[in-house]
This record gives sequence, C-alpha cells and structure tokens, in this order.
Amino acid sequence: MRRLINLQPSRSLKVGLGLIPFLIVLLLYQIGSDVRKAENEQDKLLPSFSEIADGIDRMAFEPSRRTGEFLFWVDTKSSLFRLTKGISIAAFFGLLVGLAAGSIPIIAAPLNPLITAISLVPPMAILPVLFITFGLGELSKVMLIVIGVCPFLIRDILQRTRELPREQIIKAQTLGGNSWQIILRVILPQIIPRLLDAVRLSLGAAWLFLIAAEAIASTDGLGYRIFLVRRYMSMDVILPYVVWITFLAFTIDLTLLRLSRFLFPWYHAEK
Repeated sequence: MRRLINLQPSRSLKVGLGLIPFLIVLLLYQIGSDVRKAENEQDKLLPSFSEIADGIDRMAFEPSRRTGEFLFWVDTKSSLFRLTKGISIAAFFGLLVGLAAGSIPIIAAPLNPLITAISLVPPMAILPVLFITFGLGELSKVMLIVIGVCPFLIRDILQRTRELPREQIIKAQTLGGNSWQIILRVILPQIIPRLLDAVRLSLGAAWLFLIAAEAIASTDGLGYRIFLVRRYMSMDVILPYVVWITFLAFTIDLTLLRLSRFLFPWYHAEK
C-alpha cells in the first residue's frame, strides 16, 4: 500500500503544481478587478490586465516626454547597480571580518560584542544619519544596504567558520601549516559556498533597504518610481514594478544558486 507521505511528484508534475497557486492568484485578481470595474469604471485600485499592459508599454517602451529616456529600464539599471554594489561591499567585509573572527579567537574576543551590538541596530533608524553624513547621492543608498546586510553576513560567516570540523584544523597544523596557510587553504575554500548561501538569504533585506532609500531621496530607481506614482494611485504602474522587483530578486537568487552548484558541487553533494 502506497502512503501519501511517500509519494514523490515527477519533475513535470512539480512544475504544474507550482503554477497552480499563481493561476489562482491571477484568477482571483481578475474577478476582483471585474467586480470593482462593474461598480466604478474609473476604479484604480485593481486595474484590468489591459490597463496594466498599457502601463508597462508607457513606462518601458515609450520614451519619457521630459527626458526622452525609457524610464522602466533606467530605473532597473539604477536599482541593480546600487544593489550589486551594496551587496558586493557587504559580502567582502562580511567574509573578511567573519573569517578572521571565526578563525582567530584573539580577534573574535573584542569584535563579538561590537558585531552583536551593530547587528541589533535597525538600519532604517539610522537612515537620516546616513543622509546627513553621506549626502543624498548614491553613497548613502549603497551604505544603507551595506550597514543593513553586513552584520548578518559577518555573524553567519563567523558561525559557519566555527562549525567546521576541528579535526581538519588539527591535521593541517600537524602537517606543518601556519595560521595563514590554514585560513587560506583549509577554511576559506569551505566558507565561500556558505557565503553565497548567506548572500542569497540577505537579498530580501537588501531589496528592502534599497527601495526605502530610493523612496526617500532619489531621482530614479524602482523604489523611487513606485513612491512617485503612488500619489496618483497609478496601480497600473505600481503592480508591474512590484512584479518586476520580485522577478529580479528570484533571478538573482537562482543565478547565485546555479553559480554555487557549478563552482562547488562537493558542497551541494554534502547537503
């Protein structure tokens, strides 16, 4: 007798089952939009799919009358540049500090309390401080991502470093390896795939900090555009932008996963 708990769907069935919730959401949206349009044809809260298509066409495929630019792609380019820069800087310092503190106890002793304290500070609370310190340009937006993500990466890498089997460190020392050789040739190769995992987990927070910074002080970017058009209740623009941000986040996450599997197959085989 086959039990339900043991049934494993095929690959094609998994894809089909995964699409069902999205189709249900689209159907419910269509029904909700039709109901609201029946009551008021000028309703903007739930625009029809044709209105959303017009909004996408206006933002992505028609040049702006003021600047002549395709705003959708300009916003995407600006946001991705800030996100990539912020995540890259955070990952670099997260790896550097986390690896050092996790490998060398004498470094961990003074850094642990500081890292813990900084990680507990809400990044949004210091956003005005960043704008005052770094101005309203690109630096403050990137720094918000760095400050928001870096403490999490440091603590994660520190913990992952400490979780490595102690036997490996002892064997490396027995073979005559010094501290730097052990860190670079034994610990670092095992930490890099774990860093990619940590970056993937931090992407959601990074997008949140980016959109918040763009909404408050920016002249372009996905977050800026959403908060700019909200005053006009332009849901035909807001909804596509939200879906596009979700798609970009999913694509980046999938890319990092594929990259990790390609570069570190042994790590994923262990998992």
